[in-house]
Amino acid sequence: MLSKAFLEKHFSALYFIGFTIGLAFAFIYANNQILTGDQNQMLEKGYLAVYSDIWTNFGNAASAVGSVPGSLTTWLVAGPLLIWDSPWAPMVLLFALRVVSLVLLDSVLKQIFDKPIRLLFLVLYWLNPWLLYDSILYNPSYLCFFASLHLWSAFKMREGGNTFIFTFLHVLSIGLAMQLHYSWPVLAVLSVFLLYRGMGKVSWFGVFSALFVLGLSLIPYIIEYMANEQLSRESDRYIGYGLVHVYPVLKALLYWIRYASLLFSNKVIAYSDFDWLTSIEWLKVSALYLWKGIVFIIGGLSVALSAKVTWDWWKSIKGSIKRQANSDVCSDKAQWLKLYAFGALIGVLVSAALSPITFSYWHLILVYPLALIPMLFAANTWLNTKPTLTLKAVGVLCCYLLLINILASHDSIKFSYDVNYAQQVEAFLEQSPEKYNLSER
Repeated sequence: MLSKAFLEKHFSALYFIGFTIGLAFAFIYANNQILTGDQNQMLEKGYLAVYSDIWTNFGNAASAVGSVPGSLTTWLVAGPLLIWDSPWAPMVLLFALRVVSLVLLDSVLKQIFDKPIRLLFLVLYWLNPWLLYDSILYNPSYLCFFASLHLWSAFKMREGGNTFIFTFLHVLSIGLAMQLHYSWPVLAVLSVFLLYRGMGKVSWFGVFSALFVLGLSLIPYIIEYMANEQLSRESDRYIGYGLVHVYPVLKALLYWIRYASLLFSNKVIAYSDFDWLTSIEWLKVSALYLWKGIVFIIGGLSVALSAKVTWDWWKSIKGSIKRQANSDVCSDKAQWLKLYAFGALIGVLVSAALSPITFSYWHLILVYPLALIPMLFAANTWLNTKPTLTLKAVGVLCCYLLLINILASHDSIKFSYDVNYAQQVEAFLEQSPEKYNLSER
């Protein structure tokens, strides 16, 4: 019978099984990804660098505000290709960074939670379509790594002592995220909150050292920007658009709640066509509507649960938010983690208010692992008060996530069982053989 004692006794085996299943799904998703403009931008930059020695000093084009700064996007593709000339090389790097992100997150969580909750986090993070659906060559796919590095380094700074290297990595996590996606202010605002609340010891030498390194990495981009007017994009949007229109801020708050729920992106659950099921049209349509009804009902109920959990979490921390609060937050690891999550939410709301666009789920995927923190505390309470019901619910959750991942990785708007990633990359390169010097390969 599934119990806390069983989970603790077989923790290593269960963790390995869950880890392996998640990694296998990542490769399945990657192999079945349908190449579109986002992946093509990254492939072009990487292969131009390796095959034609043309290094691009700016990242992918972003919504309404031009290309992201820096050459990190190019290196994430070109670097692995220099070691292994295969379309799978940059995907392997992405998965390696994901593994590191899991290790960093777990190293923090094990300081606070028992083994059963760590297993639950493995399910909620590693096996979750919010993460796995981004198993594609796409700059937001890398952001959870930088969020994990941000949390881990901040937790280390909480411990005090010589924090140079941890402060250096902390600032670096923000600066490198900036070179991938314009959601980086979320981490910056979070760090400001940590500083305000006195939630760690800052090495100012580490701060300026990281800023110096980041500045050096941006010099080629700055030179390119001054010479290339196409890097900036004219837009009728403006800084503060979200605050003026309000809805973007409310939508961002809803995403925070949704990340800890089972109401996944419509891209995951609403665009299957069930062609593989049957050729009988009425049967296919009936199955499709039945499936959508089930997933949206489950998703809606889980959002209500996540909202209740968020409210309870807020009530547990609202007295400790201000710097004047009479509590040594650094000595209370659980309260520290709750407040860290609050800082992340503040970062989401501030970024949504200042953003010139209305965020979609991928704009905020950076905070996805952090949005799970309130749910972990709630689950810890449930496990102590209603262990049998909680463990049964987790078992059902595992089966449900496996089912969603099987369908989404084979039949959704971004993935299909009918395509092959490596073959698509080869076809992409063959469209411009001279551009990539294919005759010399």
